Amino acid sequence: QLQLAESGGGLVQPGGSLRLSCVASGYSLDRYAITWTRQAPGKEREGISCISITHISTDYTDSEKGRFTISRDNAKNTVYLQMNSLKPEDTAVYYCAADRHALCRDVFDDSGMDYWGKGTQVTVPS
Repeated sequence: QLQLAESGGGLVQPGGSLRLSCVASGYSLDRYAITWTRQAPGKEREGISCISITHISTDYTDSEKGRFTISRDNAKNTVYLQMNSLKPEDTAVYYCAADRHALCRDVFDDSGMDYWGKGTQVTVPS
């Protein structure tokens, strides 16, 4: 079974940067589209960005465009989320999820993800 593990979260000042990693084990990641999502306290989980097996990305929100970049290194079985110009509203637990579909969905579908990591906390103080 595919297992996902996120890392790279932490406390960062506004305007700072973090790079999150999603490392897969159990199976090769190169057959899955991978989505980064997040859930802030008291809010629903939202999709951020997805990357297909052909390295095509799909953004699900407007507020992160230009600030967040998703990428993948299949040789390392890892997907990354580079986050720049972080804001207090980016504070959340960040999760990666794997979808058996090779291509990203046009609209983020929480129930359509097949495997989830346990998340990594990102905190940007106001």
